[in-house]
Amino acid sequence: MTAADTRIGPAAVPAAAERIAPHVRHTPLLRCDLLPGLLVKAEHLQHSGSFKLRGAANAMLALGADEVVAGSSGNHGIAVATLGRTLGVRVTVVMAAGAAEAKEAAVRALGGRVVRVPGGVAERDRYAKDLAARTGAALVPSSDHELVVAGQGTVGLEVLRDAPDLDTIFVPVGGGGLLAGVCLAAAHLRSAVRIVGVEPERTRRYARSVAAGRPVELPPGDSVADGLRGQRPGEVILPIVRHRADELIGVGDRAVLRATALLHRAGVPAEPSGAVALAGALRLGLPGRSAVVVSGGNSAAALAAARAAHAGTGR
Repeated sequence: MTAADTRIGPAAVPAAAERIAPHVRHTPLLRCDLLPGLLVKAEHLQHSGSFKLRGAANAMLALGADEVVAGSSGNHGIAVATLGRTLGVRVTVVMAAGAAEAKEAAVRALGGRVVRVPGGVAERDRYAKDLAARTGAALVPSSDHELVVAGQGTVGLEVLRDAPDLDTIFVPVGGGGLLAGVCLAAAHLRSAVRIVGVEPERTRRYARSVAAGRPVELPPGDSVADGLRGQRPGEVILPIVRHRADELIGVGDRAVLRATALLHRAGVPAEPSGAVALAGALRLGLPGRSAVVVSGGNSAAALAAARAAHAGTGR
């Protein structure tokens, strides 16, 4: 990977780690009795309930805007609204028609404004871009932005520093920012770790784009992993994935639900989107010393409990 290949270099990841340190949690690598030999990167324990806080924080802190627009399936919007409340930034989150109502409610509870639009993720992102241009707000995309990718890459930086002898790391793939960020982190650390991206079977835009040698946009797709329903690979992200990700695999809803249930039995309350990487690892038979990224835990029940706790504090 060279500077000529991509719009962002590996050095952006440690720079992001330094910038966002006051706002994010260094999440643990868990060992679970039900998953012997496997390490679980517990991003469900991150502030705001998912890894998305990392990219949102890096972008919002670097841009320094007083108003932000973000397109989101839910977790990115929750992260942006969480940071907006902390930083005093006005936040509008654009969500597609099929986004989870519990996640919309969480954004509103944090003080964010929500705009629902018809169509899928592609239509959502186009509306968010237009809205930001019309209002003069800063656009903070959920994945396809250099600052967002660098922030998400801090997940990989922590994993590879905490477990430098890993053979394989499995990463869930929605917008692709997390996968691209992990690729950049591995490049920064000069790690030879095998990086496997795991996509929902019906929304495999990265696998299809890499195979086609060009970006491939899919029609809106359905998946139990509601946070991973993107339609088109990111312009910032695709070159990084093409050059550094070792494999892209797909998993169906049944496999995702089995992985979710297994994590719950192991005491890890992942949402289905957060269990996709484990579903991929189980499909390949947990090769060598492996880690999976549990990207979030914002189930409807978890969000309801968080809102109740927040209301109980009087904040």
